[in-house]
Amino acid sequence: MEQLGYLLSSTVKILGLIAWIFGLLWGLGRKPLWQKLLTIVAAFAVIQALFGFKIGSFQFFSAFDQGLLFQAVTMAMVALGLNLIYGFNGQFSLAQWGFYGLGAYCSADVTYRWSNGDAGGLIVVGLGVILAGVAIGLVRMFLNRKRGVPVLSAFTFYLFGILAAVFIAVQVGKPLATACLPLFGTVDAPGPLSAPIFLQIVFPLSVIFAGAFAAEVSFLFGLPVLSLGSDYFGIATLGFSIVVQTLMVNSDTILPFPEMKGGRGMIGITKLTTWFWAFAFLIFVIMLIRNFVRSSTGRATLAVREDEIAARAMGIDVASSKLLAFVLGSFVAGIGGGIYAHYIGFLSPNTFSFIKGFDPLIIVVFGGLGSLTGTVAAAFGWIFFLEGFLRVLLGQLGTDAPSWRFVLYPITLLLLMLLRPKGLLGTTEWGFFQASIVKRKIAAPLDKGKGEGVAATPPPPSEVGKPTTGNKH
Repeated sequence: MEQLGYLLSSTVKILGLIAWIFGLLWGLGRKPLWQKLLTIVAAFAVIQALFGFKIGSFQFFSAFDQGLLFQAVTMAMVALGLNLIYGFNGQFSLAQWGFYGLGAYCSADVTYRWSNGDAGGLIVVGLGVILAGVAIGLVRMFLNRKRGVPVLSAFTFYLFGILAAVFIAVQVGKPLATACLPLFGTVDAPGPLSAPIFLQIVFPLSVIFAGAFAAEVSFLFGLPVLSLGSDYFGIATLGFSIVVQTLMVNSDTILPFPEMKGGRGMIGITKLTTWFWAFAFLIFVIMLIRNFVRSSTGRATLAVREDEIAARAMGIDVASSKLLAFVLGSFVAGIGGGIYAHYIGFLSPNTFSFIKGFDPLIIVVFGGLGSLTGTVAAAFGWIFFLEGFLRVLLGQLGTDAPSWRFVLYPITLLLLMLLRPKGLLGTTEWGFFQASIVKRKIAAPLDKGKGEGVAATPPPPSEVGKPTTGNKH
C-alpha cells in the first residue's frame, strides 16, 4: 500500500512539473510584455509555494524532491546546450559534461576564495575571461585580413593571444587581491567585503564567468577539432571529457589549486543556489537558446546540419557556424555547472566522469533532436523518474536494487527508438519555442487606371500592332 501511494504521488509530481513547464512556455510565448513578466512571476511563485505545501504527512516537495528539482534545472541547461550542438547543428559531442564540470569548479573556486577572505579568484577569473575575449576578437580581426590561413596556424595565434591575456590577468589580479585584503577584515572584526550582500553579488558573477570560461575553452578546443568529421569529432570530445576529469583528480598536485583537494573532492562550498537563482538562470538560458535558434545565424546553423555543401554554396561560413554553436552550448553548460556546485556544496571528480556524460545525450534523444520543448520536459521527467521514483522504489527491494535502474532506462530508450525514432516530441515545439507564423498578405486587385504603378490590362489581340496616339516626347 505504501509503494502504491508513492507511485501515485511520484506520478502526480512528474505530470505536474511537465504541466508547469508547458504553462511557462505558453506564457512566455504571449506577445504582450506584461503577460511574459506575469508568467515568470507566477511560475516562480508556484514552485516556491509548493516547497512549503504540506497536508498532514504529505509534502508535495520534500527535501529530497527539492534536490531533484535543482538537478533537473541544471540538467535542462546542459541538455539545451547539447541539443544546440547535436540536434540543431548536427555535431555529435561528448564534451558537454566536461564543460559542465569546468563551470562547476570555476564558479565554486571563486566563491570559496571570497568566503575565505580572498578576492583573487573573482578578480583573476573576471579579468582573464574579459581579456581573453578581447584577445580572441583582436586575433579574429587580424586573421580576417588574411586569406587561406590554415586552421592550426589560426589556433596558434588564438592560443598565444589567450595565454597572454591570462598572464596579464594573473599579474594584475594578484596586487589587486592583496589590496582588497584589509576590506575583508578579520573573524573578530569583519570588513565591508565580508558582508553577506557582497557574496550574493559575487555568486551570479561567478556563474557568468564560469560559463564564459567554459565557452573560451570550448572555442580553443573546437577550433582545430571541428574540422574533423562527425565520428572523429565525437571521439575527440570523449577524450576531452576524460582529460578534464583527470585534471580534476590531480587539481591539488598538477594544478595550483590545493583547495580543490583533487580526488578527495572539493568541500566547503557555500550553498548559495536558491530557487530564485536557479529559476532566473533557467529563464536566461531558455531565452538565449530560443532567440539564437530563431535568428538568422541560428537558421544558418540549421542549414549546416541539413547539408554542409549546400550551405557553403549559399555563402554560409560552415566552420564559424559550427564553432559558434559549440561555444554557445558550452557556455550554457558552464552556467549549469555553477548552479549545481552551489546547491550541492561538494564537488567530486567522479560526478563528472564520461559515463555520466551520456545523461544529457540520452535526454536530448529522448525528448527529440531539434526540439527545445522536448529537451526541457525530458530533463525534468528524466531526473524525477530515474533519480527519484526508480531509485526509491527499487531501494525498497534491497540495497543493490537501485543499480537496476541503469538497466531499465536503456531498455526504455531502446523501446523509444523503435516506437518513436525522432523522440517523444520529434521536432515539435510549444509556446515560446514555437516559431512565429507570418501571415502572407495578398493585395486586393485594383481597377484599371486607379492609382499609380498598377499594371495596365493587356490589350485585346485585335488591337495588337496598331499605332498608339498621344503626345510624342
